[in-house]
Amino acid sequence: MPEGHSVHRIANQFEAHFVGERVAVTSPQGRFAAGAARLDGLTMTDAQAVGKQLFLEFAEAEDAPRRWLRVHLGIYGAWDFAGDVSVDASALAAGGRIGQTGMKGVGDGTQSGAGTQGENEDSLASIGAPRRTRLRMAESEKETELSEFPSPPVGQVRVRLLTDTAVADLRGPTACEVLTPEEVAAVIATLGPDPIVDPGQASEDRFVEAVRKRRTPIGLLLMDQSVVAGIGNVYRAELLYRARLNPHTPGNVLPEDVARTLWRDWEHLLNVGVRTGQMLTMDDLDAEGYARALASRDDRHWVYRRAGLPCRTCGTHIVLELAAARKLYWCPVCQA
Repeated sequence: MPEGHSVHRIANQFEAHFVGERVAVTSPQGRFAAGAARLDGLTMTDAQAVGKQLFLEFAEAEDAPRRWLRVHLGIYGAWDFAGDVSVDASALAAGGRIGQTGMKGVGDGTQSGAGTQGENEDSLASIGAPRRTRLRMAESEKETELSEFPSPPVGQVRVRLLTDTAVADLRGPTACEVLTPEEVAAVIATLGPDPIVDPGQASEDRFVEAVRKRRTPIGLLLMDQSVVAGIGNVYRAELLYRARLNPHTPGNVLPEDVARTLWRDWEHLLNVGVRTGQMLTMDDLDAEGYARALASRDDRHWVYRRAGLPCRTCGTHIVLELAAARKLYWCPVCQA
């Protein structure tokens, strides 16, 4: 399932190439025909990610009522971009991010934080300037050549968003719906803080309070989107290892400084993920190690997907267990 960094990169792609453009919205598959009709011909006015959820805002005019397309990719969902799009839209994302209560049309909050800028991953061929290409964005990203524009929809495309220069096809989402600003606010209210959306002290305090008031193991709390938005299986395992924290430790016995360190490390790793397009969780790599990490998941993580392999630090075999039906990887010595 795509984790928070992927959804932020998708939002950056929309912000760079669709916001400000009038969009033709269709449902080639037919399952979203009614929703598409409500958005067709409107101008996309905003694109925001909160955790694993994407929100695209549409309006007829500047002072017209807003409508939002909410998308949760889930396990099988993906966006296919094609046309004059940039392989790394993070380098083009303009302006600041909007706070959780300050998404345009969703309340009275103010803009906070700055859009993440940076180089694209080594496996992709271009940076910055748009060019005619095809790019699939989900848990991972893949670029291919584009033979025609717009190309006909292929397979089960739930939603197609088309401008004069770019097209985005959505496939296999868990959630895809048109919402009012009030309904968007209600969805966001159920989510925990996202360090890119709300990077301030208040979000850190909110996370620490949510963790330390519950007896639930920290390994489950990090996956609870009402506690913190955007963390999935990979980041959960890696954050716990980097903190040398036993995943079974109840949240209410976690020292406050440890909880704050977890939040700050999540903020760091999330920004690395948005910048590189990879869940890169090993720091202080030399140039050769960094290149290997970008090229292969096997060289990118401390414990994730390393069940039975020796810990990179102590040599003990990494343990794999199921926690709430999700795979949990950890070192029983380093995280004792």
